[in-house]
Amino acid sequence: MTHLQKLKTPSLLKWVSSSFSENYSRLSSPSLFFSSGAIQQQQSLLPAKWDRQHQFLPGVIHTANNRTNGGIRALQTGRSRIEDESSIPDCETVARVSRSGRTEAQAALLDYLHCTRGMLFTDAEHMSKNSPTFLEKLLKRVENEQEIGRSLTRFFRYHPINEFEPFFESLGLKPSEFNPLLPNDLMFLSDDDELVENYHVLCNYGIPRHKIGKIYREAFEVFRYKPGVLRSKLQAYEDLGLSQSTVIKAVASSPRLLIGDINREFVNVFEDLKCLGFEYDWIAGRLSERNSYNWSRMLGLLHFFGEIGYSKEQLGILFRRSPEFLFDASGNKAYSLIGLLLKLGMKMTEIFSVFQQFPRIQLGTFLKNLRAGLLFLVEMEMEDEEIVQLVCAHPLLLGSFALKKPNTVLAKLSSGKARIRGIVKKNPEHLRKWVLGSRIDPLPNPGEDQRSLMKKTEFLLSLGFRDNSDEMKKALKLFRGKGGELQERFDRLLKTGLDQKDVSQMMKIAPQVLNQSMDVLDMKIDFLVNDLGYPISSLVVFPQYLTYTIPRVKLRLSVYNWLKDEGVVGRLALSTILATADKIFISQYVSHHPKGLDVWEKLKKEFYSS
Repeated sequence: MTHLQKLKTPSLLKWVSSSFSENYSRLSSPSLFFSSGAIQQQQSLLPAKWDRQHQFLPGVIHTANNRTNGGIRALQTGRSRIEDESSIPDCETVARVSRSGRTEAQAALLDYLHCTRGMLFTDAEHMSKNSPTFLEKLLKRVENEQEIGRSLTRFFRYHPINEFEPFFESLGLKPSEFNPLLPNDLMFLSDDDELVENYHVLCNYGIPRHKIGKIYREAFEVFRYKPGVLRSKLQAYEDLGLSQSTVIKAVASSPRLLIGDINREFVNVFEDLKCLGFEYDWIAGRLSERNSYNWSRMLGLLHFFGEIGYSKEQLGILFRRSPEFLFDASGNKAYSLIGLLLKLGMKMTEIFSVFQQFPRIQLGTFLKNLRAGLLFLVEMEMEDEEIVQLVCAHPLLLGSFALKKPNTVLAKLSSGKARIRGIVKKNPEHLRKWVLGSRIDPLPNPGEDQRSLMKKTEFLLSLGFRDNSDEMKKALKLFRGKGGELQERFDRLLKTGLDQKDVSQMMKIAPQVLNQSMDVLDMKIDFLVNDLGYPISSLVVFPQYLTYTIPRVKLRLSVYNWLKDEGVVGRLALSTILATADKIFISQYVSHHPKGLDVWEKLKKEFYSS
């Protein structure tokens, strides 16, 4: 198996990516364009240990100290009843609850959290409106939708809930994520002072509540900080020159920035990019809270680009045009692309040139397309050297679009691999015809193709074209279809009463007329003579009429006749009416009448819609 055939296994690209990343991640230590010694290392603020147990209270509803006769009791008033966990109704009960019923349940939960448990109104409101899973568990215990609010209010009176469940869910965490995080010995949020205190610090700083869940999941130590510690860490980043909005975006995307001292790699990346001409707000705008960033790897990529010869100006152009080189997977996809191109034999100077011409496409998509394109060529059994030569000569070709599967292309073209290899080697741009979503017509039989060319040539010679003349070459390029069809269409024009000499002259002026079927030619000729009232001889002077669509002809002639009746224009030749571009036709004729544009748009809508 050749080394390119090994590309069929997904592990190769992963290997290239990981090995190349490891080689250059060590470059992240020094800053590329400046010294960051001016940034003083702050005193270490290590979070206190949080001894969390992995067990958690099952279910949604818990009792306090096993009171109320030792467990959860059922409440039953008239037609409304909340049952214990052993008899929870199925999901059909929940599905029947209307929007107003859910709103009533939210209001009952809000009232309990705020009035009974004494939570801040903003906290209670956010929890009640953003914990749908917890709310559905409550609604499963209600049978009568008409008394949801009253039933839940009575239930809360005797059955305190585990407040950590709706709290964590309202932060954007899924039950599968927060269940292992539930404390084993606590039910009420007010019993965890550090958690609530640091939660409020983040809220008051401006971090959206639904994004705090990611901070808890990736850096739970933050919520064990003593009062004042978390605020001082946020302020420390502002003291470096970052705006509050930038700190919010950075912390939401990379929560571990709040653990330990100031993250030096993070600061160096921002300052290096500032040296390239990017403002902090621009950098923050490239960050996504859905991603987590490896600032050390990103700094290493900046350093690597500097070492291979990129100037500040060139790097600025690259990142401004394609910021995903740095921000997509923290630069890992850029490492993967560089590694793959090096593996294929390209030099760094050539890769440098590729990046300068990089298309308007996501880096991840480009990498995926390139790998699929290489597999396509391997499946077509192209030689390794030929693949390398093709990629090095056309590095942007395979990555710019997604090819159809090899078997699909073979079936659609009704051809073998050898012929397809020949087509690609002769002109790699043919690959663009086989992209996903495109229509692929079978390749003509080589013998039939040659016979068709001979018939076309014979036909043109019979019309007076000189062999191998520029006039003949142009006509051959314009003709589509089989050679035998041209004579049939030519004969059809003769049956209209035109002289053979005139039709021959028409073909020299507009040979593309014969690309249309005889039915289309009949329809357009009939419309010209019987509907528009023009003599058939008009085609001799202006054969291009037959190349225009009927809606265009109707629109132009209708507007022209209206303008002529209004006295705006005089007599115009058919070629002027039809061949003039829309923009020029409107400016020179239509716009001269106050209602011209309205009439134009009305008739255009009428003719083209029909």
